[in-house]
Amino acid sequence: MMSNFNINEFVDGILSSNISYVSKAITLVESTKPEHQEQAQQIINAIIKHSGNSIRVGITGVPGVGKSTFIESFGLEVIKHGHKLAVLAVDPSSQISKGSILGDKTRMEQLAVHPSAFIRPSPSSGSLGGITKKTKESIIICEAAGYNYILIETVGVGQSETLVHQLTDFFLLLMLAGAGDELQGIKRGIMEMADAIVITKADGTNADKAKMARSEYANALHLFPPTESSWIPEALTCSSLESKGITEVFEMIEKYHRHTITNNYFYKKRQFQNKQWFHQTLNDLIIEKFYSDASIKNKIISIESDIENNLVNPYEALKSIFKK
Repeated sequence: MMSNFNINEFVDGILSSNISYVSKAITLVESTKPEHQEQAQQIINAIIKHSGNSIRVGITGVPGVGKSTFIESFGLEVIKHGHKLAVLAVDPSSQISKGSILGDKTRMEQLAVHPSAFIRPSPSSGSLGGITKKTKESIIICEAAGYNYILIETVGVGQSETLVHQLTDFFLLLMLAGAGDELQGIKRGIMEMADAIVITKADGTNADKAKMARSEYANALHLFPPTESSWIPEALTCSSLESKGITEVFEMIEKYHRHTITNNYFYKKRQFQNKQWFHQTLNDLIIEKFYSDASIKNKIISIESDIENNLVNPYEALKSIFKK
């Protein structure tokens, strides 16, 4: 695919916001071919000093909450304030096809064609561990290309929220009103990660329900222990269809950004995330090197049948591999 790879061409293309080069670079990052990985790392090395100057917002929510509609409305609001927006998706549920299950570009029609927006559905190739590394590198590419607002949408449920939380500055949880007992619908752990909860579809007959849900969530958020950022998580309502409450969500994220810049939490969290990224990459590399050793592979295969038939203690068997 990239046989005539020219690093300078890529770097110049990315730094001049050429969408074609941004897309190609992310494709290299996502590829599992060793030569593509090598090229991707050359690009990251060359542009990393141009990254970091954005607000990274993680967005998650229960299925049916209207994430795409919200992202489109919110994205247009972000652009209206003079920002350039990139939307990346973390999709651990596409393990079967190994491709992306998102039709984001068809679901966000206005945003997809906007010159100040870049939308990238990302296949995870079934590896939750790899998501952090690949998404982090995609963020660096987008930031170097001048996108100063990055939205990272989680499509899967469960572990992907934690990963997105580790990659972002602000974590937004979208909720529906009237979906049974309000506080039962979402894991406490995800609520504790949220910097804000936004009740979507607050229009028509649902408007009153959304207001009630908002006050229930606001009360619940106050019960959690104070956050390290000393930010008190907020609960808001919005209607993406009627574009109501979207400006308030944008203003709240701006307020959070100012708050965390002032008390230095913003930089501390970024430094911590960079360190986490380093350790995650180290772990991935160790595992990759370990399993790619042919003699270790053969040893594992020979031990497996003994393990299956209960003939050997797994711990002792592993010790023999590590001695090897």
